[in-house]
Amino acid sequence: MDSDVIFLHFLIFTLCTLVKSKSSLCRTSCGDIQINYPFGIDDGCGSPYYRNLLVCSENNHLELRTPSGRYPIRRIDYADPHILVTDPYMWSCQDGERFRPTRPFSLDTSIHFSLSVQNDYLFFNCSENDVIVEPKPVYCERFPDRCDSTCDSASYLCRHLPECAHALGSATSCCSYYPKATESLRLMLKYCETYTSVYWRNLGVSQTYNTAPEYGIRIDFDIPVTTRCLECQDGSKGGGTCGFDVETHGFSCLCDKGNVTTYCKGTF
Repeated sequence: MDSDVIFLHFLIFTLCTLVKSKSSLCRTSCGDIQINYPFGIDDGCGSPYYRNLLVCSENNHLELRTPSGRYPIRRIDYADPHILVTDPYMWSCQDGERFRPTRPFSLDTSIHFSLSVQNDYLFFNCSENDVIVEPKPVYCERFPDRCDSTCDSASYLCRHLPECAHALGSATSCCSYYPKATESLRLMLKYCETYTSVYWRNLGVSQTYNTAPEYGIRIDFDIPVTTRCLECQDGSKGGGTCGFDVETHGFSCLCDKGNVTTYCKGTF
């Protein structure tokens, strides 16, 4: 057989092997956290909007990559789309009154992520010469935009720190403030010793108090749904996995026998 023909057969076999193996590269979990659409921890899996944002470490720990660093992911909720991450640089109960150097958490505003309004930020030992630290008036609950510049020293969370109500002594001041941008967070940390984030977790019960405070940063995300993705995932049409072409970012349906631009059933 001619050497060029042999090489051509070898090339075709290699390409087919790569196409076939691509559909099996989409891992569906990292540790005990499920990885579903729109996310992927392998390139070409999930939505291109979230490409290379989730990292599964060698120790099988899931992390979120942002401009300010990589952060451990505690859980991902797809029914109420959000990610809960922890920031090791933030204050924790174990720190007590030992305030470590910190850095501001930030997100890339060009992607489909947003910091949840269910986050509360607590700042400790702020300079009252540079930060307005005072109890917020009652009307702030109805007109929060009128109180944007105030760090609330009468915050419920400052008086009831989750999991460690008595971790801080009377010499440590605390106030609650929601920075609307990374720059305002940087400015706060310039005049405060440290900070932490508390997320109000939904307990899933129909009671008057159906939320509980929990340390962490809630990040809301969008699930971009397209007709082609729904058809690809449809069990009656082969039950493929939604992905994308790593070069063009165009839609790709990942099937057991290869990748297509429609759906798996009847294609191969």
